[in-house]
Amino acid sequence: MDKQQEHVLRTCAEQEIRFIRLWFTDVLGVLKSIVIAPAELERAFSEGVAFDGSSIEGFTRLYESDMLLIPDANTFQILPWSDNESARMFCDVHLPDGTQARMDPRAVLERTLQRAEKAGFTVFVHPEIEFYLLKPIEDLTEPLVPQDFGGYFDNVVRGSDSSFRRRAILMLEEMGIAVEYSHHEGGPGQNEIDLRSVDALTAADNLMTFRVVVEEAAIREGVMATFMPKPMIDAPGSGMHTHFALFEGDTNAFYDPGGLYQLSNVGRSFTAGLLAHAAEISAIVNQHVNSYKRLWGGGEAPSYICWGHNNRSALVRVPNYKPELRRSARIEYRALDPSCNPYLAFAVIIEAGLDGIEKKMELPPEAEDNVWELSDPERRALGISALPASLHSAIDLMADSELVARTLGEQVFDYVLRSKKAEWHDYRNQVTLNELQRFLRPM
Repeated sequence: MDKQQEHVLRTCAEQEIRFIRLWFTDVLGVLKSIVIAPAELERAFSEGVAFDGSSIEGFTRLYESDMLLIPDANTFQILPWSDNESARMFCDVHLPDGTQARMDPRAVLERTLQRAEKAGFTVFVHPEIEFYLLKPIEDLTEPLVPQDFGGYFDNVVRGSDSSFRRRAILMLEEMGIAVEYSHHEGGPGQNEIDLRSVDALTAADNLMTFRVVVEEAAIREGVMATFMPKPMIDAPGSGMHTHFALFEGDTNAFYDPGGLYQLSNVGRSFTAGLLAHAAEISAIVNQHVNSYKRLWGGGEAPSYICWGHNNRSALVRVPNYKPELRRSARIEYRALDPSCNPYLAFAVIIEAGLDGIEKKMELPPEAEDNVWELSDPERRALGISALPASLHSAIDLMADSELVARTLGEQVFDYVLRSKKAEWHDYRNQVTLNELQRFLRPM
């Protein structure tokens, strides 16, 4: 037993923790939980906790259902809303022979980070997470009602958004998740909370925790939080602009004082890789039918594959930062939405960037204009192509992607394809209220 595991056992005894929640996700990023008593912790560390993997979406077939959860003691945190009765740890999923299960989304990201490490890099991630606060919903046929009608950076006096953000941030920080800042976003009832940069695996764990914390805080304020990319027709979608940086030891590999915007050749090739693979990874970073209503619904959602410095219509942006702070050099990927599975999404983004570095891809010219306002011929002349306009298009592109197949592994790749095809089939078969209103006339 290592020192961190001993620390967890000691903390549980001293704090009188009664319930240990073992967290993991299915392939689509839905959080799962198994609860054990503290008395079972030592055995969980040494032997794992058995569960039926065939019951989890995308995990395994019925005749190979036995699986084990191995708690990661480094992720131990007490849940602040539980009156200190419960704590959680994220888990890696293993097979009975001790090998790591290849269908575990956390393992997918861990494999990618191992490849980055072999190339000499540590990956750091800083997400900006948008979401809506809505009045409680009793009837989904009725219009959604936002908690407030504030706008971008508004200080909303009425409504509970400020109280909510204060409660959520305190919970996050109690769990060791540092918040950079928060504010009201552009849509009515829309909020944004930005987390500080951490290593990629911790960032993915933090995002899964963030969703739980936000939903818990919302319940306590008497409202509902949603991470749906486009919940309302006439309001902006919710994105998750995410900043990436590679470090070689303590040195930011994206920083070059002589480079354009101080971006190094490594940073330029990483960005070129993202652009080259952007279309084929869309079904992972924007995994739902509703995701494409956000991407093509206006606002600041990116629809076209290009990069820019201070251009918020670009898919990838090189943000402004203080030139003397070389650690802050980074790129911002703007397609992600908060409904993604962060383990899979980060994995394909990092793999795309690493592919650009390995192949020394050249970054195309910067997009200086507002790309949305250009005509199709103007975009073609600039070599700017479009992101997929629907989940169906994204699935077709992903199906032919060697990079996505290699990153996810055969089982996860096949399951995602089948699941997304089923989602598109269900959506395509619907007859919507809009169609009825358009084509039927009341008698």
